[in-house]
Amino acid sequence: MQPTEVRVQDPATKTYLGSPSLVRLDNGCLLATHDYFGPGCPRNHENEEHLTSVYRSDDEGRTWRNITHIANAYWSTLFTLRHAVYLIGTTQQYGSVVVRRSVDQGNTWTHPKDPATGLLFPGGPFRDPPNYHCAPVPVLIHNGRLYRAFEDFVPTTQNIDWWPPDFLSCVISCPVDADLLRRDSWTMSNKLRFDPGWVPKDWGKLDAPGWLEGNVVAGHRGSLHNILRFHSAPRWDMAVMTRLSDDGRILSCDLAKAFIEFPGGMTKFTIRYDDRTRLYFTLSNGSLVRGRATNRSVLSLYCSADLLTWRHVEVLLRHDSGYSPEEAFRGIGFQYADWQFDDEDIICLVRTACDGAHNFHDSNRITFHRISGFRHRAISDTANAQSARRD
Repeated sequence: MQPTEVRVQDPATKTYLGSPSLVRLDNGCLLATHDYFGPGCPRNHENEEHLTSVYRSDDEGRTWRNITHIANAYWSTLFTLRHAVYLIGTTQQYGSVVVRRSVDQGNTWTHPKDPATGLLFPGGPFRDPPNYHCAPVPVLIHNGRLYRAFEDFVPTTQNIDWWPPDFLSCVISCPVDADLLRRDSWTMSNKLRFDPGWVPKDWGKLDAPGWLEGNVVAGHRGSLHNILRFHSAPRWDMAVMTRLSDDGRILSCDLAKAFIEFPGGMTKFTIRYDDRTRLYFTLSNGSLVRGRATNRSVLSLYCSADLLTWRHVEVLLRHDSGYSPEEAFRGIGFQYADWQFDDEDIICLVRTACDGAHNFHDSNRITFHRISGFRHRAISDTANAQSARRD
């Protein structure tokens, strides 16, 4: 899987590249976005990270050009609907929920200045609640409705960086045929805080258990779920599955079904459903050795028939053999992959830390990748697993 560099940032700037998102436009071009974080990155009047850059490729991702920048756009997802492309996320690190629209392939974008132009759910000033948080998580269209997950950061202590116990999960939704820029088109669910008392007692004490960066997905029988990244250290590879009502108003947690073994559940992941194979897929940083800490220096493809049991299909990206596992754990990261099905392939954008990055987290590259023939390998793997169970 040979990468193409969309953006490279000199680590000396102390500016790092985050939140990649990717979509194919109706005209066949590819559109990509990312934002900036770190002590040297652009900041707004509240001293918050807030800038997103937009790139386009007209040669299937072989080359990219930066076409514009968007201020007050952060942690955002690209998606297309009715011959337009949208960008939905927050205005800044812990900001308001906003959506923008472009009808010229990403060259220009609407500005969310009020309830009629994309300012959906206002946040408080600086860190006064509500403090909306998210990542480039999927936008689900299901049964005529559009859904997207967020969190509200409501600190219970004076430590504003105490996460994720202070993240309240929520989902916003609207009719798919509504005007997406109007606040009155949208509904927000209740805000659900993770209760540490939900953790099974035989797990022992976890370090600050909580959730973030949810994926709204539809089960095979039409039920809606928000599957969230779960901070479960020192336990690894777990996620939390919540239930969402069809109208998007009620988010709940059934403890009997809440905790699932999920590869890379401690880091951001994206789940999408493939109609052709009737399988769910994710790209994530699962632990290749059971019981070991999640390692962002390895990115793999996984699949599931039921959202509950996940199977490793193949390693996509991993550290160079010249590095020891310990060096790679500290210094290399292939993370926050955003991806799409693209005919017979998967295309993906990866937040990458390598070749001079300060550490695995402080990514100095956004890279584009194409995964060919993924369905054949996933189906073969699933068939072999089913045969083994019969034997």
